[in-house]
Amino acid sequence: MGSTRARIAVDAMGGDYAPTEIVAGALRAQQELGVEVLLVGDPQQIEACMKHHNPSIQMEIVPSEGVVEMHEEPLGALRRKPKASINVAMDLVKQNRADAVVSAGHSGAAMASALLRLGRLPGIDRPAIGTVLPTMIAGKPVLVLDVGANVDCRPKFLEQFAVMGTVYSKYVLEIDEPKVGLLNIGEEPSKGNDLALRTYELLQSNSQITFVGNAEGRDVLTGHFDVVVCDGFVGNVLLKFAEAMGEVLLQILREELPQGLRGRIGTAFLKPNLRRIKQRIDHAEHGGGLLLGVAGICIISHGSSQAPSIFNAVRFAKEAVDHRVLERIRTQYDNVTTATTESGD
Repeated sequence: MGSTRARIAVDAMGGDYAPTEIVAGALRAQQELGVEVLLVGDPQQIEACMKHHNPSIQMEIVPSEGVVEMHEEPLGALRRKPKASINVAMDLVKQNRADAVVSAGHSGAAMASALLRLGRLPGIDRPAIGTVLPTMIAGKPVLVLDVGANVDCRPKFLEQFAVMGTVYSKYVLEIDEPKVGLLNIGEEPSKGNDLALRTYELLQSNSQITFVGNAEGRDVLTGHFDVVVCDGFVGNVLLKFAEAMGEVLLQILREELPQGLRGRIGTAFLKPNLRRIKQRIDHAEHGGGLLLGVAGICIISHGSSQAPSIFNAVRFAKEAVDHRVLERIRTQYDNVTTATTESGD
């Protein structure tokens, strides 16, 4: 695009707290991250939010008409509302007016719009939503995919997820040789259903990844794996459970800290530690999931996202743009397309 400053299109109308919290997070992102944010949505509502939060920051507003509601069927709604905010945001990427899209709206609509307007990368049969989770090893996250894009998968889909996840883990998370695991009910190669058994064989024979075997549910957050692949049904259940556990742990910390003067003094000393704990386990700190496999950078945030989560989603998008994730997946996958095709489904 001729510029080193990433331009991020933010769907200001998508999400439970749109547009107020979406705009607040976008304003902070432009101010602190050195990105240029394009706010997509109803100009009057967006302008009112900008004036309320920080009238001194100037941001481009791209008008749209309507939004895909959470209860609507994605494809039908996208066709009925061609100028909906998520469609307009995707068109900005297609037209090279933006480098990435961030949306906290209907996740199914975001994925469908990305496929219809941006298309898949060559050699990719199904895109996958990848999310970064904390592990027991400080500073060592794990990338889990798919966490919701594909309820039913074929073995070759999971193999493609492993290749894309390896690229992202290597170049964005800066892990030299990402260790890939297949989520399963046991460590032994003979464990699991037909999908797991056939996928195991494909991953084991793929020279483009470092496959280290099956990962049981208890292994995902140990830090022993850098990339964990699974179908979207299982991945989404795993993600929601992990998010709930983070919220439970934060609530327990609040309840167990001493009350009164003693509590205030103790909390003051512990504040830096508590802040780091929150950053590691609070899903709002991670921003959302990256839709890998489409011909554009798309971050799908939680529907309940508020300003901190949107800020982190924009940061997430910036990192993907800065590290040229799309170009690297294209290059990497060009080397394995033939092998993957020959391996069958």
